[in-house]
Amino acid sequence: MRMRNLLGAAVAALWLQPFGAAAQELPQLQFKAIGLNSPTVASMVDEVPFWRETIPRASNGRITVDITPLDQMGIDDRTMLRLLRLGVMDFAGMDISKMAGDDARFEGCDLAGLTLDADKAREACNAWRPIIDRQMQRNWNAKLLAFGGNPPQVFWCRDVISGLEGLRGKKIRVFNNTMRDFLQGIGATAVSMAFAEVVPALNSGVVDCAVTGSLSGNTARWPEVSKSIYPMSLGWSINVLAVNLNTWNRLEPRVQQFFLDQVKAYEDKMWQTLKAADAQADNCNFNRGPCTMGRPANMTEVPVKPAEAEVHKRLVEGAVLANWARRCGAECAREWNDTVGKTLGLRAPVP
Repeated sequence: MRMRNLLGAAVAALWLQPFGAAAQELPQLQFKAIGLNSPTVASMVDEVPFWRETIPRASNGRITVDITPLDQMGIDDRTMLRLLRLGVMDFAGMDISKMAGDDARFEGCDLAGLTLDADKAREACNAWRPIIDRQMQRNWNAKLLAFGGNPPQVFWCRDVISGLEGLRGKKIRVFNNTMRDFLQGIGATAVSMAFAEVVPALNSGVVDCAVTGSLSGNTARWPEVSKSIYPMSLGWSINVLAVNLNTWNRLEPRVQQFFLDQVKAYEDKMWQTLKAADAQADNCNFNRGPCTMGRPANMTEVPVKPAEAEVHKRLVEGAVLANWARRCGAECAREWNDTVGKTLGLRAPVP
């Protein structure tokens, strides 16, 4: 709550789209949404306020949305797109890479370590947007509305590690296939695990380290069960907002346009929140100064050495891209090269 209040004044203008006569003319509608994990910055600062406050306010109370984070419903992240296809909810927020077991294309703009800058991550996802939307509409009875993200995905470890070499042989929690590819390249063992299960797993030693956002781990109280952070980035945990196509197609054009206008502002705000959270993460985790978006902690930072950064680059451009291209197939790899690859100056091998 403190986080949301502190950010509210600074970002309020981004939430407000012009309304008045147009909003008064909207029909009375109610929808159901299932969203991201509740302890994450994206959920607390952006997603929940968007549905509970922004949409009712912008529609003059004509449109309301019942939003529940997925962890509060006990839903497995990986089933979100399947539930959306069935119409269990009208709108869904989900980490898109967790859907890659059904279609490897869903990892295409957030391959492990692909981009190290938030603006580049957004450019990559914008380039890949038509592909994701096409696959959702073709196979999942859903329409892509927005891309968002979380602070960089970094290593949180039970002990103070020595660096990249110190991860060799460790059991490390990950949540997508391309992170597995990266860990295989450094000789670590990847363990798939839901976000809500990580704190007890770190506490009991089921895993030695776990990957999540540099601030998301903080707000989920990971400092209570870990001692060090190794800030080598494995992506941005890109999330998407999608709508069930049956729901969308039933809406009048003016209602569709209302949502498109609001979602555009929502997407912009998510990326601004990501940058703000990224900037504050070190202050919070290493008790270095103002920490308004998380909780002050005394973690040990294990810096990424220049030689390790070079290893990271080689693994991303080699093992990560190559393994993903094999999973996705030749047509997919060619599409990637013409879109994301062209944007980032990279090329995936076509299998």
